[in-house]
Amino acid sequence: MNNQFDWHLIRAFLAALDAGSLLGAAKKLQTTQPTVGRQVAQLEAQMGVVLFERTGRGLQPTATALSLADAARSMESGALQLARQLQAKQTQVQGTVRITASQPVAYQLLPPILASMRDALPEIQVELISSNQVSNLLRREADIAVRMVQPDQGTLIAKKLGSVSVGVYAHKSYLARFGTPHAPDDLLKHTLIGYDNDDVMIRGFANYGQSLGKEAFAIRSDDLIVQWQALCAACGIGFVADYMGRNHSDLVKILHMLKIPPLPMWLAVHREIRSNQRIRAVFDYLAKALPPLL
Repeated sequence: MNNQFDWHLIRAFLAALDAGSLLGAAKKLQTTQPTVGRQVAQLEAQMGVVLFERTGRGLQPTATALSLADAARSMESGALQLARQLQAKQTQVQGTVRITASQPVAYQLLPPILASMRDALPEIQVELISSNQVSNLLRREADIAVRMVQPDQGTLIAKKLGSVSVGVYAHKSYLARFGTPHAPDDLLKHTLIGYDNDDVMIRGFANYGQSLGKEAFAIRSDDLIVQWQALCAACGIGFVADYMGRNHSDLVKILHMLKIPPLPMWLAVHREIRSNQRIRAVFDYLAKALPPLL
């Protein structure tokens, strides 16, 4: 057995273990599926063990893989801590900063901010990850996160930017065709736009005494931009952040008496890399630019 391990092989092993497939691991590492497959096979050959059973449903970790996982994650933690410390020593306000944000924030709020930031910080390049999944800042999936939930990792610095109000909206042409609901109960007579798998809207209706299944939402998608486009296409009535709804001239806010709890917006960064000048510059710029838009 070769005791000299290439860190890239360990990283490929952990990505495959977490993703459950070579394709998922490749997406996570931003490389190709054959590359990850070769790296995992190379690690297996070096160690003289089988780490995964290849099945039609993906990769099934062996008992050996599971027993090695903790040690591999310790190696990952050490490598990432070293990278953070090295990055923190950089002093020039230039280079790439990776920002992760929910789809609506990335779609509506961040583009004009990034445009003005190009003037203020011209040497900064931005990688924007538009996702409703909470990226793991501890594992450097992003440098800065704009989140709608308060981060609970102790090694993160989080700043609350404000609260995002949510309203009920419909397109003018939809209301012209089907009428305007005047009470929350009237919504059940209309075409509703909502999530497919997430039950947040169902729980919201339950708080108002309405027991609904997802079938009550005739247009369903877990992609918030798909929901937004369906709303703008007059497919039905939807629930969106006011910062989006009020900026569309053909959308009408209805049922003002319906009090939907606002969502807090947080800006988070890892404690160690906030001392990196370029990341701090972007963090501070976002902290100043985002609140007036909410």
